Amino acid sequence: MKVYILEDEVAILKYLIALVVDIPYLQLVGYSDTVAKAYTEIPVQQPDIILADIQLQDGTSFELLQQTHQPHRQVIFITAYSQYAIKALNLGALGYLLKPIDEVAFKQAIDRCYQKQATPNTEKEQLQVAVEHLNQPSAPSRIALKTFHFTQIVKIADILYAQSDKGYTTFYLNNGDKLMVSKVLKEYEDILIPEHFIRCHQSYLVNTTYISKYYKEGYLELLDRTTIPVSERKKEVILAFIQRLS
Repeated sequence: MKVYILEDEVAILKYLIALVVDIPYLQLVGYSDTVAKAYTEIPVQQPDIILADIQLQDGTSFELLQQTHQPHRQVIFITAYSQYAIKALNLGALGYLLKPIDEVAFKQAIDRCYQKQATPNTEKEQLQVAVEHLNQPSAPSRIALKTFHFTQIVKIADILYAQSDKGYTTFYLNNGDKLMVSKVLKEYEDILIPEHFIRCHQSYLVNTTYISKYYKEGYLELLDRTTIPVSERKKEVILAFIQRLS
């Protein structure tokens, strides 16, 4: 399957290229960091899959894709939007990957494209549904955490990190409080990762707002001096995050 990439962050682009090259049945036919360049290349290359960052330097990939429609093409959006925008993409029956991009999630998304063909003449309608819902206001960024004795409503921005252990998840807040809930960490990924959290380890989700340092030995240091391990398979994700801040 032929793949074209729309991405204007160099570190993420390199990471995506490496992921594509690693899958035998994929062929990278081009990439661009602007709508203008992609507008001329996509009709020529006729990719089967487009990996599309939503916001590019000179416009959005929504605008581009609405102008370069082709039957059977499949689109996977690369997005850092909130959970409510993700729901909008789902309403349009479009695939998506959250930044920072998880390798397993990437392969699963590609596999879904490989297993099915997009329905002809529906892409325009799907894009329109997604665009309409993306323009609707977001809900407050809070989360309900149910402990053994009470349910506490906390601002997502106040969560330093979340740690999973034996079926439980402990949330560490910036005021020093700890809240343990009887759910696994994965239950909270769809809510937290779009809100500037990063999965640096199987057992940790970290609020990127509080990251102070990354040590090449394999751990993060937060503003309060807490250290969080970074697993070997998540190092590229952390480096891509740091590159975006450079």
